[in-house]
Amino acid sequence: MDFAYDAKTEELRSKLLAFMDSHVYPAEAVLEQQLHDAADPWERQPILEELKAEARRQGLWNLFLPATNDSGREHGAGLTNLQYAPLAEITGRSPHLAPEALNCAAPDTGNMEVLAMFGTDEQKKQWLQPLLDGEIRSAFCMTEPDVASSDATNIATRIERDGDDYVINGRKWWSSGAMNPNCAILIVMGKTDPSADRHRQQSQILVPRDTPGITVKRAMHVFGYQDYAHGGHAEIEFKDVRVPASNLIAGEGEGFAIAQARLGPGRIHHCMRLIGMAERALELMCRRAASRVAFGKPIAAQGVVHEWIAESRVRIEQARLLVLKTAWLMDTVGNKGAHTEIQAIKIGTPLMTEWVIDKAIQAHGGAGVSQDFPLAELFAATRTLRIADGPDEVHRMSLAKRELKKYL
Repeated sequence: MDFAYDAKTEELRSKLLAFMDSHVYPAEAVLEQQLHDAADPWERQPILEELKAEARRQGLWNLFLPATNDSGREHGAGLTNLQYAPLAEITGRSPHLAPEALNCAAPDTGNMEVLAMFGTDEQKKQWLQPLLDGEIRSAFCMTEPDVASSDATNIATRIERDGDDYVINGRKWWSSGAMNPNCAILIVMGKTDPSADRHRQQSQILVPRDTPGITVKRAMHVFGYQDYAHGGHAEIEFKDVRVPASNLIAGEGEGFAIAQARLGPGRIHHCMRLIGMAERALELMCRRAASRVAFGKPIAAQGVVHEWIAESRVRIEQARLLVLKTAWLMDTVGNKGAHTEIQAIKIGTPLMTEWVIDKAIQAHGGAGVSQDFPLAELFAATRTLRIADGPDEVHRMSLAKRELKKYL
């Protein structure tokens, strides 16, 4: 395993670091002010559109999507997971601005991957291309309020065939991106055949956002945050929603397999960005500790703060190496071959980042939980990722079973 940056990665990394310094970090305060002044905070704020235009001009666009044809340029930038990892880490330093600016924000990334892998030519033309161009946004509707969605086979939303159409009935929540007024398409997961094998009951289908019968009931708050930059998270009711049968993705019974294919890359992308979040928290902690005096000496001279800083560096480096190994395995043996490592980073990386941010908050005192620093919002996002894309307990259970299988 060689984790050194190749020439292409180094070039993109240098460009992205400069873009962050010159455009993204200065835009954080601008976005906050624009959201404060906006009559409707869900409307796309001008600063985001400016950042997207500049990122695309600089070639920092769709970096997440690997090559899908011989030219390597059909859909994405043609990067491997290993090449993308340090770039995603950099965007994680400003997770509510940088990923969207580069058209590398969830849930669009996962939805684009689904369409690239499983979509028909017509589906790609109608929905994938506008997403790749940043013209529209999308949402992923999987989690439900009435069942324990940590077990995806519990999903109760029905997708029933009726002639040349499918009719959808059910309730979803935490449908990320659905509050965005530019959200044009939903990928909805539901049951087409409740009598089939438990992993073959589900299907996924494309549902245009303006289809009759869709009602957005409310926006879901994340630890009190609306998460405007990600287009929010909605609770949605589907009542007799009718779409053409051609909107089905891959085929009936393929929904669970599609979800697994989607979530593998999604999990590692989150972990890549989490490392950037931890790095920014550590940087803020060091700057704060060096600039404040308590009990007659700088906070940086306190032994406990030395321990926080040293332990943060150790934990970040450990997590980064495991994420890079996972990316390398996904590139060389595929997502299934990297299953153990994907689960391991999904468990370990949010816990690491949560710990580092917690210590950075402590070093900042009251300022750490205020709006004057990004730490509180980073902490909320990190803590949420111990639930999103599968809770810690499910990944631990699965990982333990794989280990025990060698001995049983």
